[in-house]
Amino acid sequence: MWFLKLLFLGPCVPLALVSANPTVYFKEQFIDGASWKKRWVQSKYKTDYGKFKLTSGTFYGDVQKDKGIQTRGDANFFAISSRFKPFSNEGKTLVIQYTVKHERKIDCGGGYVKLYPSTLDQEYMSGESQYYIMFGPDICGHGRKLVHVILHYKGENYSVKKEIRCKVDSYTHLYTLILRPNQTYEVKIDNVKTESGNLEEDFDFLVPKKIKDPAVVKPEDWDDRKKIEDPKDVKPEDWDQPKYIIDTSAKKPKDWDQEMDGEWEPPSIKNPEFKGDWKPRQIDNPKYKGVWVHPQIDNPYYSPDFNIYKYDDIGIIGLDLWQVRSGTIFDNFLITDDERFAEEFGNLTWGKTKDPEKKMKEKMDDHQKQKIRGEDRKRAEQQKQWQSRKERKGKQYKEGPAKDNSGKERAKDKRHKKTEL
Repeated sequence: MWFLKLLFLGPCVPLALVSANPTVYFKEQFIDGASWKKRWVQSKYKTDYGKFKLTSGTFYGDVQKDKGIQTRGDANFFAISSRFKPFSNEGKTLVIQYTVKHERKIDCGGGYVKLYPSTLDQEYMSGESQYYIMFGPDICGHGRKLVHVILHYKGENYSVKKEIRCKVDSYTHLYTLILRPNQTYEVKIDNVKTESGNLEEDFDFLVPKKIKDPAVVKPEDWDDRKKIEDPKDVKPEDWDQPKYIIDTSAKKPKDWDQEMDGEWEPPSIKNPEFKGDWKPRQIDNPKYKGVWVHPQIDNPYYSPDFNIYKYDDIGIIGLDLWQVRSGTIFDNFLITDDERFAEEFGNLTWGKTKDPEKKMKEKMDDHQKQKIRGEDRKRAEQQKQWQSRKERKGKQYKEGPAKDNSGKERAKDKRHKKTEL
């Protein structure tokens, strides 16, 4: 029976899952502070590459567990990689998994990873470096929101023919790619199967098994028209009418000057009797034989390859990206041969912090909304006070300065006192 237990697995991950007998080729959770810099190499191929910073971001589920490396610097290329003991996935399942958090809701840029052969010079890794596998989300504008699955085969890179949509919000998401020895693949997002299929069918690695028989042509008398025009249908005699007619109700303006304006002509209006081009009605074709299907034969150039899934020298994982808006956090990297181990690892990492992360983000958003509403009320009150002062000043200007009658009142009081005496 398959079982799980908890134990320490080295400096990168103090707590992880182990199934019956999984092989973990690479694991990185960035929980040991600045030590991650000893394991990851920043490329020097360009002098102006963007940088990476260890952070859990402005919102998170756990401030320590959610720490990852974040892209820093807008409109930049990024290139960083980490090396591990080389291996071959021959005869084994290969699982690539990691989390991506587009904290600033990326508008154009990549969030994918690449697996390289161990021969790669990490200090000179670039977009030109040959890789084995490229996998993960890529977003640009409204038209590009997909998950890349690109596999290297015999000197060429091939993309999956299916369109796999990625997540586009600002939360952390778990991406998983599974390649199996039976030539099947599976893509999971947040531990839920999103797409799957056969490598040979969903990629153009090989020429097709079947081709159209070049010796067979469509018979000349084959009628594949389902509908035809009714030969008995006749156009009505009154059908043809002009599209526009003279407006007989129009009258020449009284101020029309023929010498200045030329000869007056009544305007044209749309003809209510106009019916457009006449077409005979459609009827079922009595000679219809259906859609002709070109017979197929075995492709003489087809040769099966049962090792499409296999890579012999996997030794480096890297981020080779372009981002217009930076701020993406990468975390919880895992390369293993065990699908169930990867799923449970995802549940114990991303799965434990995703809900608290969402709650913190919602709380931040509510606070920001309240702050904006408060600022709006303050501006409205200031506007009201300003308008009130403006109206008072306008009234004083219209009525003139207020009269000071205090002197007259004092004189009146003195006369009143003398009378009493």
